[in-house]
Amino acid sequence: MPIKHTHIGGQAVLEGVMMRGKKNWAVAVREPNGSIHLEAHELKTAVTDHPWLGKPIIRGVWGMYETLVLAMKAFGISAEHAGETEDEQLTSKEIAFTMVAGVALAVGLFIVLPAVLTNLAVGEATEKPFTWNVVDGGLRVVAFFAYIWAISRMKDIQRVFSYHGAEHKTIHAYENGLPLEVEPIQTFKTLHVRCGTSFLLMVMIIAIIVFSIVPVKPIVAAIGVDGKIFTLFVAIALRIVLMPLIAGLAYEVIKWAGGRSESPAVKVLLWPGLQLQRMTTREPEDDMIEIAVASMKAVIASEEGREVDIREILGLPAESADDALESDDATTVSDSDAKDSGEIA
Repeated sequence: MPIKHTHIGGQAVLEGVMMRGKKNWAVAVREPNGSIHLEAHELKTAVTDHPWLGKPIIRGVWGMYETLVLAMKAFGISAEHAGETEDEQLTSKEIAFTMVAGVALAVGLFIVLPAVLTNLAVGEATEKPFTWNVVDGGLRVVAFFAYIWAISRMKDIQRVFSYHGAEHKTIHAYENGLPLEVEPIQTFKTLHVRCGTSFLLMVMIIAIIVFSIVPVKPIVAAIGVDGKIFTLFVAIALRIVLMPLIAGLAYEVIKWAGGRSESPAVKVLLWPGLQLQRMTTREPEDDMIEIAVASMKAVIASEEGREVDIREILGLPAESADDALESDDATTVSDSDAKDSGEIA
């Protein structure tokens, strides 16, 4: 069957998977007792009230912001339900601090450090701008690969990467029109052209191009201050300021390529990102696929205009889901009570 490309995407969280569509998002988490906690929320986006946020390039920038906010919510839910004890569960403040620290680490490791090392090796950015930017970009890519390799050695991160693979496989099965069941889903690879990992690598490649044409020397001259340290500061500041633009451009490239993945030229363009995904995904266990399927079904129901019945998705009789919570924008169910009583295999 021809592949039915979908806009549905997702991400791995702690012991779970979050899926996102146009109308809602859902997160499923494997609790310590083996049960599944599943939440479905209405997806609210500012693009609805402000259509200009959906314009090319701008939509990539705004989408990245909304994705980060959604990621924080999803990680909060997973942290609350994946920990065996209260001491292992992260608070919302701890999660927010972790996200902020992660952004600061990314800026330091992938922008500041490569720029400083390039300045030491090549000289000022105004002397040999093309060479400076190529070396700086190369070091940034090396730092990114080294970071991914380092964290992939951690046991907990390896489990997250396995859930990442489960997310990709489940989306593949849906795009190929196959039943969302463990056996057919496990036949697919863990790589996907719309992966956020490929997006990050595309950001770095486009950054090399954009930074190479940014006139650092005229900007420094216009400011009227000279000096090696100040020039380096301007180069770093420009990289931070222009990052939203670069992210927007990278989003457009990935979006365009995602619908043309069978084209030979596009395959060449996407190949580096797919190879990087071999580091950020792992083969999932069957119970991880079940988690990805649960969140996927909740999103598909909303996409198809059907009511999201969490109980039905989890295979729960309506009367056994006493812990269900429904509000204006969320439906939450855990199958722990039914599972403990032997009603779910």
